[in-house]
Amino acid sequence: MARLRLGVLISGRGSNLQALVDAARAPDYPAEVALVISNEAGAAGLARAEVAGIPARLISHRQPGFEAMIDAALSDAGIGLVCLAGFMRVLSAAFVRRWHGRLINIHPSLLPAFPGLDTHRRALAAGAKATGCTVHFVSDAVDAGPIIAQSEVPVLPGDDEASLAARVLAAEHRLYPRVVRLIAEGRVHVDGDRVEIR
Repeated sequence: MARLRLGVLISGRGSNLQALVDAARAPDYPAEVALVISNEAGAAGLARAEVAGIPARLISHRQPGFEAMIDAALSDAGIGLVCLAGFMRVLSAAFVRRWHGRLINIHPSLLPAFPGLDTHRRALAAGAKATGCTVHFVSDAVDAGPIIAQSEVPVLPGDDEASLAARVLAAEHRLYPRVVRLIAEGRVHVDGDRVEIR
């Protein structure tokens, strides 16, 4: 059976990209990272892609036709699922519609709590006893869209942003490959705003 071809969009270090690359090394993993796209020239994730022998493209958001160029690159590479992994741009409603049901994101909170930026600072300020990460289908609202899976992480006494972020990131690295596997195996089904895993 053909493996699901993943296109991973990044803006920075690419640690979730690396988690997907590592997972795909297993012979029984049903997906492969087929293309990496960064909107930032200095993204460390581009070097990760090079080391792994994965085709990578720099497509700057400062260029006219930025989204059209991403769309063309994904289509040309035969991508079946687009994974946002620290991609720090909001995609247009038109792009989201084009990739509807084939576009997912990982966010460092238990959505709908703490959408947007500075999630760990805000969780600490709110006195949250737990936080975590969420993988969801992308909709045209930021950090919205049907939730596929979440992983809870405790907020410990004495936590600061850095310690909490490190614990959540470790959970992200486990959750993202697991969700991609479920999608690739055809076990994820969307009914309106709800996701059923069969």
